[in-house]
Formats: sequence, C-alpha cells, structure tokens
Amino acid sequence: MKKAVCIMSGGMDSTLCAVMAKRAGYDVVALHFDYGQRTMKREKRAFDEICERLGVVKKINLDVSFIAQIGGNSLTDKSLQIRKDGVSKDVPNTYVPFRNGVFISIAAALAEKEGAQAIYIGVVEEDSSGYPDCKESFIKSINEAINLGTSAEFSCQIITPLVNLSKADIVSKSLELNSPIELTWSCYESEDEACGLCDSCRLRLNGFKKANAVDKIPYKK
Repeated sequence: MKKAVCIMSGGMDSTLCAVMAKRAGYDVVALHFDYGQRTMKREKRAFDEICERLGVVKKINLDVSFIAQIGGNSLTDKSLQIRKDGVSKDVPNTYVPFRNGVFISIAAALAEKEGAQAIYIGVVEEDSSGYPDCKESFIKSINEAINLGTSAEFSCQIITPLVNLSKADIVSKSLELNSPIELTWSCYESEDEACGLCDSCRLRLNGFKKANAVDKIPYKK
C-alpha cells in the first residue's frame, strides 16, 4: 500500500489534507510537532482525537522546542503580543521563521525512512496570513531539494491540495468529505475557548461565514 507522511497541526487545513490522503488511497503516517507554542497542549489533544477518528494507526509526535529557543515570533514568545485588530497585509509576528521549511525537512527524513511516496501539508497561499513559507513556489523548490538530497531509490512528492483554496472552500470541502472539523483547533492564544480575534480565528470564522456553515468549537468572542 502506498504511504504518505501527513504533517498535522490539529488545525482544519492539515486535517482535511489527511482525509484527502486517505481518500487517495494512502496509508497515513501522522506527524505532529511540539515547538513550545502557546496552544501546544490543545493542539496535541486535537491531533490525538483526529487521528483516532480517522483510524490513523501510526502517529509520531516530535519535540522541536529549539524553534522556541530561536524565538522571533509571538506564538512562542509571550513577551510579544498577538495582533487582534484584524488580518494584516504585512507578515504578522505570529510567523515562525521558516517553520514549514523545518517541518518539511523532518517529514522528508521520516518519509525516506518509511518509504513513503508523498508528504501532505496544508499550506494555504491564497487566503492566509501571508506567511512566506506557505507559497506554492517555495513548496516546489523544497520538493526539488528533498529529491536531490535523498537516496537515489527514494522519490517523494509534496502534495498541497489546499494551497490555492479560500478558507470558505476549505470549510465546504471539509463538510463535503466529512472531515472532523469540529475536533480541530486554530486559535493561536487560548486553549479552553478560542479567542475569536487572532489572525487564525478570524480567517477560520470568516471561512465558516462565507461557506454559510456553523463552527462548533467554543469562542470567547
């Protein structure tokens, strides 16, 4: 059976990617990262619950806390405030420098070890916070580098089925494919009730609104 490493944060985008990988006939190896983010425990809980719902047998949770040691972002540095006054056109301080590059590199090592043919990652370029490591051009380039830097017997494709979708499209597709969107967590700040004001919450809520759907997770505002 063909195999795919799915990078899963516990959010709705990566969860939908895992659902799509399974529907495409891949045996999913779920990969989650703890990097000292504010909502680390809540994201880990979402990851575990989602894997159980999807029947994913092999799941790996890695400690990459060196990302917090590097710092430079408000997700791991609580001395920095998370912006809550709307989605900015500039790259916000929630951007974790080269996070997806780090995650994909580790996923590539796992994929080579597992003999996987694909890496799924839920990057979104069209309707997102403008993170540079979510660009389709970046994914294409790092995919080429992976295949150059691994053994000749190994070849892997990074699959980004959501990269050109809007958040409304993602919500609609999640509902269509019965993705467990109600188990996912997107908030950057809170672990009990989503704040409803950070970039991630605003993008999620706007997606539900435009899709004429109801988000079932709890919100403070």
